[in-house]
Amino acid sequence: MTHDIHIIGGGLAGSEAAWQLAQRGFSVRLSEMRGGGDMTPAHQTDGLAELVCSNSFRSDDSDKNAVGLLHHEMRELDSLVMRAGEKARVPAGSAMAVDRDVFSAEVQRTLDEHPKVTVVRERVDALPNEGPTIVATGPLTAQALAESIVKATGQDRLAFFDAIAPIVHRESIDMDICWIQSRWNKRNEASNEDGDYINCPMTKEQYLAFHQGLMDGEKTEFREWEKDTPYFEGCMPIEVMASRGVDTLRFGPMKPVGLDNPRDTTPEFPQGRWPYAVVQLRQDNKLGTLWNMVGFQTKLKYGAQVELFRTIPGLENAEFARLGGLHRNTFLNSPVVLDRQLRLKGAEHIRFAGQVTGCEGYVESSAVGLVAGMMAAAELAGREWQGPPRTTALGALLAHITGDAEAESYQPMNVNFGLFPPLHDVGKKQRKEAYTSRAKADFAEWIARAELVAA
Repeated sequence: MTHDIHIIGGGLAGSEAAWQLAQRGFSVRLSEMRGGGDMTPAHQTDGLAELVCSNSFRSDDSDKNAVGLLHHEMRELDSLVMRAGEKARVPAGSAMAVDRDVFSAEVQRTLDEHPKVTVVRERVDALPNEGPTIVATGPLTAQALAESIVKATGQDRLAFFDAIAPIVHRESIDMDICWIQSRWNKRNEASNEDGDYINCPMTKEQYLAFHQGLMDGEKTEFREWEKDTPYFEGCMPIEVMASRGVDTLRFGPMKPVGLDNPRDTTPEFPQGRWPYAVVQLRQDNKLGTLWNMVGFQTKLKYGAQVELFRTIPGLENAEFARLGGLHRNTFLNSPVVLDRQLRLKGAEHIRFAGQVTGCEGYVESSAVGLVAGMMAAAELAGREWQGPPRTTALGALLAHITGDAEAESYQPMNVNFGLFPPLHDVGKKQRKEAYTSRAKADFAEWIARAELVAA
């Protein structure tokens, strides 16, 4: 064996794990099947850490938001994903969004140039019988390897559907109808001058017609064995949300609050200048030529998407760089099959990382890859692993994956304050700040005590 550890999967989690191990002096073989003649139903390139859904890493607010806190902790641990994300960053208000091509290229370049990392384009069809291994093949694990995992775990795979939002060419958006503004005019250092979202306003009549179109539009048909597969709540197809009630979208991705239409001079909207509903688009690349439809993951067929989405005011002549799609995701019942160090019970030389463990979201997947790499590095160095406190974002997420969650009802989860040990003596308005303050203090103490930051 010419490497210290084998990582299977070159997505966000696998790339992050490889970086953490390599930075600690361990040689890594990183196997990625894309580029070796294979592809997944959702990927479009062979680039490492390709983003296949949104281009957003969500909130970057580390003082009041759980995922923003996770950003902070990852930066403190020299995360490759956070490094590349900063170089690829595009305006998105208080959120962190990236140019997906620049981001993937930066991760690829960094690992290709690292003397301790060897990227091999190959498909791995079975779990290895020996040797330190991290499996980070994500929710689109190839069939042969998935069957090997099922055989090793003795558990049936759990599954859900994940939907992809459309991307629109900026020049095809009618800015005589739409306007640029961030909700409540929130800004950060990466923000555009006027705001970070293109807003398409709807009257009540337009909204009701659009809602009916979502209900009536032709949708992807499922195979018989797929019909009982649940959706992940954080990436719900918009037509599924619409089926939950006529106003569900107006209190979700199409909410108009905090968005003043500068072109509205009529008394048509009862909220004043706030439209009845709004479709928002967020910048998808650094050039600002591509914008994605926020919250518009969909399982509508392509023809139905084009027809319906061109009824949105300002998108009548929209040209789509990518239409929405749907793919089936798989994940482990991790509380049952993994130990507290993400090792497969009964085959402790194998760790799992990323979305295949049942975390959800780019940042969460990367974070689990990061900590899996750190765990493996500690083991290779003969050191006892000292995990992050459960009061931290990393610790809370890991605890959920490896044992805190109910195994019988285990589902993919974004990091959120509901995973943190509760604070009962703090008022509701101060609770988020209290969670993050406690987490930052405990995280800093953990790093200082465990000496975990790579040289």
